[in-house]
Amino acid sequence: MNNVLVTGGTGFLGSNLAIALLNEGCNVRILRRATSHHRAIGHAPVEHCTGDVLDPASLRRALHGCDTVFHTAAVISYWRKERERMMEVNVVGTRNMVEASLEMGVRRFVHTSSVAAVGFRTDGGLVDEGTEFNWHLYDVRYRIAKYRSEQEVLRGAKLGLPAVIVNPAVVVGPRDMKFRGGQIVRDVYKKRVFYYVDGGMNVVSVDDVVRGHIAAARQGRIGERYILGGENLTHRAIFTMAAEVTGGIKPLFRLPTGCVRFVASVAEAVATLLGTRPWVTRELVAALGMTSWFDIRKAKRELAYSVTPVRAALEQTFDWYRRHGML
Repeated sequence: MNNVLVTGGTGFLGSNLAIALLNEGCNVRILRRATSHHRAIGHAPVEHCTGDVLDPASLRRALHGCDTVFHTAAVISYWRKERERMMEVNVVGTRNMVEASLEMGVRRFVHTSSVAAVGFRTDGGLVDEGTEFNWHLYDVRYRIAKYRSEQEVLRGAKLGLPAVIVNPAVVVGPRDMKFRGGQIVRDVYKKRVFYYVDGGMNVVSVDDVVRGHIAAARQGRIGERYILGGENLTHRAIFTMAAEVTGGIKPLFRLPTGCVRFVASVAEAVATLLGTRPWVTRELVAALGMTSWFDIRKAKRELAYSVTPVRAALEQTFDWYRRHGML
């Protein structure tokens, strides 16, 4: 792993990964769109290659001379209005990356998927890499897009691409410019969240996810997927922890899931009337009330994966946001 391409290198995970690879002594090239903001990657000494996963010619240029690819580029959206674009970028874009990587003879391809591409369980057990995808039942298009993207990678593996899939959980950490997992920190700090809902989630430090990616490139088994998770926590526990870290309000009461779903429906309807983006959507809260907890033993066993305590990851995230004036 000497000459590396990171797609989505100006994004949250991509920028953290690119910087870690530089520290590993790799020559790092990032693929970014002409309109991408550079704040996350900053002045890191990476080579910038302008292109788009929907432009195969630009992918071949970006791949020239690279032995390893980390495909982190994706659209994350739970808004119905963005479904078509999300499916195109995530599925067709991944297909283009796979085909270009096969053509250019890439020696290792690590695809960033998500636990969103893994199925759910209703028996209270931990979800693992073998849990069958069943989110079609809820028509959550982001989850479907991530699952179909994985199928493109597995198809490539059958054709000879040495590909590995990693599935991060809810990621928190520095450089989360769009407040993905970092929304927990911001909303609790700003006292927008002072309640909890049933269920739970798995929260992981971006540093752990980055190390998991690099380990997958070095020792992951071709055609396999690895869940890169952190701690399994109830929503009440994670909001309480975030309040302790940020000085926000600890959860005061439980908000019924039916109430949240009603609010999401109203928010979408109002946004449609006003022509604005809804702050919460029905697809975003589809899993509300579920305990989305994951088994990370496979990654620990095969990638020597380790986990940072969530409290430490939240502290690091909060500190980074404060230092960069984002709160």
